[in-house]
Amino acid sequence: MWIANNWKDYEVYDCSGGEKLERWGKYTLLRPDPQVIWDTPKKDPHWKKLNAHYHRSKKGGGEWEFFDLPEQWSIKYNNLTFQLKPFSFKHTGLFPEQAVNWDWFSKLIKEADRPIKVLNLFAYTGGATISAAAAGASVTHVDASKGMVSWAKENAQSSGLSDAPIRWIVDDCKKFVEREIRRGNHYDAIIMDPPSYGRGPKGEIWKIETSIYPFIELCVNLLSDKPLFFLVNSYTTGLQPAVLSYMISTALKGYNGVITADEIGLPVSSNGLVLPCGASGRFECK
Repeated sequence: MWIANNWKDYEVYDCSGGEKLERWGKYTLLRPDPQVIWDTPKKDPHWKKLNAHYHRSKKGGGEWEFFDLPEQWSIKYNNLTFQLKPFSFKHTGLFPEQAVNWDWFSKLIKEADRPIKVLNLFAYTGGATISAAAAGASVTHVDASKGMVSWAKENAQSSGLSDAPIRWIVDDCKKFVEREIRRGNHYDAIIMDPPSYGRGPKGEIWKIETSIYPFIELCVNLLSDKPLFFLVNSYTTGLQPAVLSYMISTALKGYNGVITADEIGLPVSSNGLVLPCGASGRFECK
């Protein structure tokens, strides 16, 4: 498992009974997590010192209960600063487990000794975008949500990257990729974090199990002659690391490189466990 264990401003204190107890900077949040199917004694004192608690509803969705939490605050990861705020369906605007991938591709970009163009698809609030930009890459950030792209711009500004070569695109990812292919544009690296389910601009249904492989094949048309890396993230239970590995190896069969895939996770400080948080598949050019 690839473990995001370099955080100083984030920590999973404990997890039990379908919930995880986390420190985000100086604030303690309790949020549901479907992976936490065990129930252990809640001995960590932070269980009783919450700043906010997201309650799941049996009917679907849920709501936040706030005790003492600002509308917005920030945390750091190395030289990056992320703006956080509690919003729909338990989220804060950041997936801290992805730091293990940020570290991986940032090292590749820094050591490439050539200009690197990165395409970040389903780019959310820009954790991967600003990590790649901070490492020296030119980045095209694509997300269908105008609000998420605005949030990502905030994160770039907070991290001192306002003038970095980042192209901000509000668009459907598939439509954008198709247009870039027609334009003849190419990228040295592609990152994607596709949703499990969604709808396109004309009501097209995106279901990851049936849509992801054709989309990966489509994106391969945008790769440069010697791509640096290709990264696919998944939070869908059915897409195990082996499946990600097989998809990438089949789609990128024309390129010489190493393919690895594994679960990603977060260390739990109270008991030494590692909380699984999805999976990633990586291609690295050799």
